[in-house]
Amino acid sequence: MDVMPQQDPESRRPPEPSPQDPHDPHDPHDPQNPYAMPAEGATAVPPPPPTLRTTLRRAAFGAVAAGVLLAGALVAVPDGDRDAPKEPGPVERAEAAATAGSPASLSDLTALIGDRQKWVESHPDDAPSWATLGSAYVEWGRRSADAAYYGRAEEALKRSLDARPGERGNGEAWVGLAALANARHDFVAAKRWGETVRKQDPKAWSVYPVLIDSYTGLGDVKAATAATEKFGELRKGVPALARTADLYRGQGWREDALATAREAADRATEPAEKAEALHRLGELAWERGEPEEAVAQFDAALRTDSGHHASLAGKARALVALERTDEALAAYQSAVTGLPRPEYVLELGELYESLELDGDARSQYEELGGLLEQAKAAGVDESVIRARYESDHGDPAVAVELLRGQWKKQHRSAAVADALGWALHRAGKSEEGLEYAQQAVDTGVRNASYAYHLGVIEQKLAQYGPARRHLEEALRTNPAFSPLDAPKAREALETLGEPSPGGPGDTQPPPPAPAPEPKRESEPEPKPERKQEPEQEPKRESPRPEAPAPAPSKTAPAPSKAAPGSPAAVEADASKSP
Repeated sequence: MDVMPQQDPESRRPPEPSPQDPHDPHDPHDPQNPYAMPAEGATAVPPPPPTLRTTLRRAAFGAVAAGVLLAGALVAVPDGDRDAPKEPGPVERAEAAATAGSPASLSDLTALIGDRQKWVESHPDDAPSWATLGSAYVEWGRRSADAAYYGRAEEALKRSLDARPGERGNGEAWVGLAALANARHDFVAAKRWGETVRKQDPKAWSVYPVLIDSYTGLGDVKAATAATEKFGELRKGVPALARTADLYRGQGWREDALATAREAADRATEPAEKAEALHRLGELAWERGEPEEAVAQFDAALRTDSGHHASLAGKARALVALERTDEALAAYQSAVTGLPRPEYVLELGELYESLELDGDARSQYEELGGLLEQAKAAGVDESVIRARYESDHGDPAVAVELLRGQWKKQHRSAAVADALGWALHRAGKSEEGLEYAQQAVDTGVRNASYAYHLGVIEQKLAQYGPARRHLEEALRTNPAFSPLDAPKAREALETLGEPSPGGPGDTQPPPPAPAPEPKRESEPEPKPERKQEPEQEPKRESPRPEAPAPAPSKTAPAPSKAAPGSPAAVEADASKSP
């Protein structure tokens, strides 16, 4: 397996677009280039012509040497390899990755950007090159967490459409705009661009990944499933397997997601593609509550591509679960330096807070605020991350306002539903938050944080049985899902205590008994035997755990069969006799 050399992020940064320099540093014949080769004859006096004897001796020696080299070449190179293709360069590798629907390495992506920048300077009407440059900018901005490149991407894609409108066959520029909208979390616009391309050319496989991302962001599981299936029909191999694994993961089908992700990892060949596949396996292991396996998969991804900082952040998360805190802090710090995504900065701040390092936590939260402002200036909507921060560390009312805006924009994924439900609870509106938190869990995704949030809200609303069930589910799914919230989940369970020995029907504390109504003189005295039967009946049927009794109703129970030998039973038998 090829291992990508470790490089500083600045060394992979794409070149800034600039006017053509008259002194090309890559031109070996430029006299002002410090690395230029000297002109012929400029540094030496021509030697005198050789004698005839010297010429004949050299010719004979050259013939013998040529024969030896030719014979060795014939032995070493089979007939079929005489015209072997040239090893592809970084630009060709990046183009091949894009053609296959796979990620290119950052170094190859940098080379592609530089190549297209130089080309469009002298060919400003080349629509495909502008589209390629714009899409490459989007990919670079997404994978480097540098939102400044999104503005360049938008400009390049518009130049492409100016040179050739999308209606005249420039669908790739529209696909680029859809990818840009997804990167900015504008899923409605991404859906619009993607569906326009699909309507024009349903067999254009490149549009389906952006459609999958937009449907997922909007919470449209049915449309995302259909787009994933169509992508698998049109584009076989690792890209389709990766998308299918993500679909299964989002629906909570763990075994299917794991099997498909493993197949994708086994079949991946290029380092960037292999690292992505191994990272996915690490994420699945983490969600299953297997931090040792997660660390192993993230390490494998980093050995394949040392610049895969997302795997470094995933490894840090798993190291926290293993209580290897010093290593986790070092991994997080390296991750946010190489890939300053807001979610990683928030996680690091919460880790500091869990360790009672309040000063370091405040520094991270301040850095988070700066990143969110930069993202907003670049047109990126990071409302969900900001709302997560405000709900737990700031003003929950601000979080509610942000997330209501997301919901109105049709951004109704499980992540948004969970965040909105939790924000409403933290703002003192638990009854309203319950609906959204339940919706997030009902999607089927196995996320311990979602179950924890729902359980806490149910506990607040005195729904103790469901609360205990969801808190236990959170800790069973991933016992260390958060350095701050996992201990709170255990504390909440201890507060609820153990369920009553009567089984599932008694897991919720009974409601207080209503006050007895005053007796009326005209009413007959009720029979004490019937009054005691509903309380005695569950005790006789309790030794049947395979068929749990339903939770007790708050309304009056229907009369059940009378106990044998009771006055009511004798009276019933007498009425049946002829």
